[in-house]
Amino acid sequence: MGEFGTGLHLATEVLAKRFEVSRSPVREALAILCEQGVIENRRNRGFFVLPSAERKPGETALEPTGADESDLYYELAEDWLKDRIGADQTEQAIRDRYNLTRSQAQDLLSRAAREGWAEPKPGYGWKLRQVAKTAEAFEEIYRFRAVIEPAALLEPSFRFDRAVAAALRRTQERLASGDLNGLAPAAMTAAGAEFHEGIIRMSGNPMFFHALERANQLRRLVEYRLKVNPLRIAVQSSEHLQILDLLAKGDNLEAAHLMRRHLSGALASKSPVIHLRNDDAGHAA
Repeated sequence: MGEFGTGLHLATEVLAKRFEVSRSPVREALAILCEQGVIENRRNRGFFVLPSAERKPGETALEPTGADESDLYYELAEDWLKDRIGADQTEQAIRDRYNLTRSQAQDLLSRAAREGWAEPKPGYGWKLRQVAKTAEAFEEIYRFRAVIEPAALLEPSFRFDRAVAAALRRTQERLASGDLNGLAPAAMTAAGAEFHEGIIRMSGNPMFFHALERANQLRRLVEYRLKVNPLRIAVQSSEHLQILDLLAKGDNLEAAHLMRRHLSGALASKSPVIHLRNDDAGHAA
């Protein structure tokens, strides 16, 4: 992993501060790297770089992945979203239902916890948290975001961070080009969340950031179920770049207008798919 040598401990909080993003996209990136065999999650110790993970300098962090969405993680997610399992679970119940070893069940639940929809209960067992399991709840999240994100751009304390913007721009330019190169939906969801959370942090008002981080946690699980539309990803990433251009020029008012239109458009493109999924008739700003 470039300058991250073999055996290095990757602490979420340290990485978030280093790359000036929230802990949420860092956790997602670590989960993806763990699936790719780049790093490993050692129980009660955290993430460590594996010997085979060292990369050549200059390689992009937005790596392709062959993650299969029919794997056990997504099976567990689908069961929860479709109310096939209850909110209160034990590790043994998960092992029995999915025919897992103890280590596999722990990894599964730990990933769900990292991504915000599971948490260990005091003493014993796990609690699966309520997320945007319905089209109505999903739409409420986007309407909420359409209020707070434009407002954050107009905060008196807003300061445009050119270093953060440059890092966000590199990722969004790749997505806007349509070069998805087999990227998993999780990676694109993380890139979208990273953009919006990176921008809202510039407001200088931590209340906006914490509200968005929570909203992103609630919507993320449903978005993993949506089919990736490369054209929609390219359009949304192009709008991200336009927002960055406006902020770089100091035109925060126009950037706020565009942000609201952007979020409304993202919701409109996803809502029909979510309704179909909810009806069993049948990505990321």
